Amino acid sequence: MILKRGMRDKLDNHMNSAQKFMAVMKVRGVSVYDFCCFGVDENDKLSDDRYMIFYNQTSSPNGEIAYFAENSGASFEISLPSLPRNVRKLVFTVSIDGGGTMGEIGLHEFSLIQNGAEALSLSLDGSNFQQEKAIITAEIYFKDSWRINVIARGFNGGLADLLKAYGGEEVSEQSAAPSPTVYTPPVKNTAAMPSMPELDPLSPISAPPVPSADTGKVSLEKKIERQAPQLVSLVKPLKVELDKRKLNTVKARVALVMDMSGSMMKQYGDGTVQEIINKILPIAVQFDDNGELDFWYFGTDTRKMPAVTLENYKTAVPNEWQRLMYDLGYGNNEVKVMRQVIDRYAFTKMPVYVIFITDGEVGNSSEIKKLMREASEKPIFWQFVGVSGKDYGVLKKLDTLKGRYIDNANFFALDDFRSVSTQELYSRLLNEFPLWLQAAKNKNMF
Repeated sequence: MILKRGMRDKLDNHMNSAQKFMAVMKVRGVSVYDFCCFGVDENDKLSDDRYMIFYNQTSSPNGEIAYFAENSGASFEISLPSLPRNVRKLVFTVSIDGGGTMGEIGLHEFSLIQNGAEALSLSLDGSNFQQEKAIITAEIYFKDSWRINVIARGFNGGLADLLKAYGGEEVSEQSAAPSPTVYTPPVKNTAAMPSMPELDPLSPISAPPVPSADTGKVSLEKKIERQAPQLVSLVKPLKVELDKRKLNTVKARVALVMDMSGSMMKQYGDGTVQEIINKILPIAVQFDDNGELDFWYFGTDTRKMPAVTLENYKTAVPNEWQRLMYDLGYGNNEVKVMRQVIDRYAFTKMPVYVIFITDGEVGNSSEIKKLMREASEKPIFWQFVGVSGKDYGVLKKLDTLKGRYIDNANFFALDDFRSVSTQELYSRLLNEFPLWLQAAKNKNMF
């Protein structure tokens, strides 16, 4: 559901308030932004300072609210049933640290996500504000049941003033705490965003990103050397393939969909999956202005994960991956995750390159064919990759699938991912993408 300012509703009309969910906040703008969740009492007071959750205090006392930094924002994992009785409302805010005003932002987005699916979303831009230094975005409060109230109003003070307004005491700085990130200016968005459930509320899709002059070998090397020097050896082979296919100036969203079925246990345990992520990430750094790799795990169920970046890629496979595999169920439901990917990018105005990793045992052939025909009218290219598996079924036949608007898929299998050179891997990954790009441009798809 697309939220609007002033809307109120019961959470259980859209999701299960008894289960954990994620509240995701993002801002595209020129300033430094602090994202905060205040857990206040029935009098709107922060009666316990430990329930002010932000980058300098990343968890409430018992983990009922947990903060996770993202490349252009933050997410909060929330368990409403676990909150103490003196916390009756969660207030989500974003404030500017230093110069700038909220009237200058390009986009502010807020969404609630549960079990990998987006339940509620809100999108605002600078035209909604003026000289304010903060935004009170939304409240989740208890009144007979848990409800949401969309505030979407500016607040004249910054984070310290918000804290004072809720009656809290100043939280001392901790030298080990992470600092907020300075973000680059977005494209000024003048296009109207469609109000429909399939709209991706987590990305500025109404206008394509500004073409960057920071392309080519030097820029890619500098980005990786500065933030992830362990990956710098991947730059040269990637650059060779980009040059060969004239992809150096292409701008695109990049997504990785990773099989987490039970048969993939060996690949997770021996580090193969982490190596796959390491090698895919530089493609996203090259193509995406924000250097983000959108990321899904799927088993019987699906889980949309925080975007992978040069800052967090080492933890893309969580330490407790076996627990996540258990939670997702040990099967493989390609149809469910493909549906989520299509819905997420249905209205994007730029190319999307999806790399889909599986070890096989692919079923639901008719449903997959139906989804690929539907997706052929969207600006999405699917590169399916088989890893150390068997019985890839319909995936091997997608290249010749009839009834599509344009050819939007390719497949290849690797008996052993680690036995293939990096150069060969990038060559195969990028082989058909430029052909699809040209066909999609000819159809005015972006």
